Amino acid sequence: MKITIITTGSRGDIQPYIALGVGLKNAGHGVKLTTHSVYEEWITEHGLDFAPLAGNPLQLMQSGDAQEWLESGQNLIKFWGEFLGMLKPLIKQAMQDSWAACEGADLILPSSLSYYGGVTASEGLGIPWMQTYLQPIHATREFSSSILSGMWLGGAGNWLSHWITGYSYWWMLRGTYNTVRKELYGSKPWPLKGIFGDIDKQGIPALYGFSPSIVPKPRDWADHLHVTGYWFLDESTEWKPPAALTYFLEEGPAPVYIGFGSMTNRDPVSATRLVLDALRQSGQRGLLLTGWGGVAEQVADEHRDDVFVLDSAPHEWLFPRMAAVVHHGGAGTTAAGLRAGVPSIVIPFFSDQPWWGQIVYRKGVGPKPIPRGKLTTDKLAQAITQAVSDHDMRERATQLGEAIRAEDGVGEAVRLIEDWMEPASPAA
Repeated sequence: MKITIITTGSRGDIQPYIALGVGLKNAGHGVKLTTHSVYEEWITEHGLDFAPLAGNPLQLMQSGDAQEWLESGQNLIKFWGEFLGMLKPLIKQAMQDSWAACEGADLILPSSLSYYGGVTASEGLGIPWMQTYLQPIHATREFSSSILSGMWLGGAGNWLSHWITGYSYWWMLRGTYNTVRKELYGSKPWPLKGIFGDIDKQGIPALYGFSPSIVPKPRDWADHLHVTGYWFLDESTEWKPPAALTYFLEEGPAPVYIGFGSMTNRDPVSATRLVLDALRQSGQRGLLLTGWGGVAEQVADEHRDDVFVLDSAPHEWLFPRMAAVVHHGGAGTTAAGLRAGVPSIVIPFFSDQPWWGQIVYRKGVGPKPIPRGKLTTDKLAQAITQAVSDHDMRERATQLGEAIRAEDGVGEAVRLIEDWMEPASPAA
C-alpha cells in the first residue's frame, strides 16, 4: 500500500508523523511524508519518501508577524486573526503541493492543519483518506475544545465549544479554500456549514495520537474514533551526548530542563535572565535548550557552573535524567515529559498549549500552568520548587510514565489503518 502523510507546523507537529510513517514502512508499506522542506533531511534519514509543502515554519516564527501572533495568545479573537493572516497566502500553494504528493497513493493521511488539502485531493483523485490528529477535535461533553485555553465549561458548554471553534476556523477560511478549489481543480464549493459533520456521519476513521492514560476516549465518541496512544519517534539509540553534558549530569543532582521548542521571544535575553533567576531562587541546577530562539545562549553562558546550554537533544534520552521539565506545552513536548515520568511545568503561549497544561495539572503530575504573558521569576521559582519537592506529585508522574511507556501507539495506529484498508488494498 502506498500512503501519503501530509502535515505542517513545527518539529513537534512533524515528529509524530515521522514515527507513524516509520511504523507503516516497517509493516511493508510505501510512505511519502509531505511537509516543509526544512525537514526533508530528517525525514529521508528515517527511510521515508519526501514531498515538499509550502511554507517555512522557522522563518515564520522568527518574523515580526509571528511575534504579534504569539503575544496575542490569550486573546482568542486577535490570535485567530493574526494566525489566519499568516496562513492565507500559503493555502493555494499548499493545496497544490498536497494534490501533487497524493497522486498515485492508495491512502491519504492528513493532519489537522492539512485537513482541507487532504480532503480536496481525496475527492479529486478518488483516493480514500483517514483522519489523524494530535489534539482532540471531535465534540464531547467531557472536556472543552483544546483551543479554549484549558477552560472546562460543563457538559453542554464543552460540547458546544468544539463546534464553535471548528466552525469559526472554517468560516474564516471558507472563501479562500473554495476559491482555490475552483481555480485549481474546478471543484464545487463546500457549503457554509462545512464538511466536518458530513464526514463524521460517513464513519471515516479518526486516529488520535495521544495516550488514553492522559486523555481516555470520551464515552460519547463514536466507534470510528480511536485513541491509539502517542506516536513516539525514538532517536536516542544512535545519539551520543557531548562529553561536557555527561560530565555536567554526573557532577551534581538532576537539573531542571527549561526549553520552549519552536516558541520564540521578542526579547530572549530578558526571558533567559528570568529563567536563570528562577533557578537560582529555587536552588536548582538547570539545563537550557535554545530551541528556535526562546533562550539566549550568551546570557546563560554567564552561569556555566550550575547551568548547561544545549542546542538540541532527543527528549526520550534527556527528560528521564531531569528533576522536572519546564516547557511550552506543545503536544509533542508534553507527551515526552509525561513519558519520562517526571513532573512538568507548562508555560503555555497559545492555541492548545494551555489545554495540555491543564491536563498535566488535573492529572496531578505538574503545578498549575503559568501563561507566558504572566510569567515572573517568583512564579517560576515556586513552580520549580513544588515540582522537585512534592513527593506525591513525583510518584504520580512516575506511575503515569510507566503506563505510557507500556503503550504502543504507532503499532495500534498501523493495525487500524490496515484493518480499514484491507478489503480494497493493493499490494505495496
